[in-house]
Amino acid sequence: MHIDAEGLADGAGYIPSPNCDERPADAAVELLVIHNISLPPGVFGGDAVIDLFMNRLDPQAHPYFAAIAALRVSAHFFIRRDGALLQFVPCAKRAWHAGQSFWRGRGRCNDFSVGIELEGADDVAFSDAQYERLGALARALYARYPIAASVGHADIAPGRKTDPGPCFDWNRYLLKIDKNIV
Repeated sequence: MHIDAEGLADGAGYIPSPNCDERPADAAVELLVIHNISLPPGVFGGDAVIDLFMNRLDPQAHPYFAAIAALRVSAHFFIRRDGALLQFVPCAKRAWHAGQSFWRGRGRCNDFSVGIELEGADDVAFSDAQYERLGALARALYARYPIAASVGHADIAPGRKTDPGPCFDWNRYLLKIDKNIV
């Protein structure tokens, strides 16, 4: 896998989300943030995550959607259970995935991070295909950018977020990317 100068990954289906903007001029990509998402919670497949990132989630389609349909959020990448990779925001731009967040004393993690959403839930193991795709994607991102660490959303928003959750196997991930940093 390769990340081009704009931050687009070859092999990813590209669906440009409007929920992004320019990074600050002095912000380099230094952090990978791993999330999980399923809509409705615990339900895999379908287009609800895509619809959320594209601002077209139907609040009437499920009771849970009424509370989140107005959110304006995105991630750079979404990895489905079967390993299919979608990209919503070029890495050169700021996706709106981390919210209020802090890492090593710095706030506004969206400014200097890439967000990767795994289709999943905190209490469900991730698939072999997801670990394979995540490993390939992370290796490509580490090769392109001066990334210092990979963290979970819970690590940069403790008390507010719990993902990727206890079922995410950090050792397995780190072996895939040949890194020992979290």
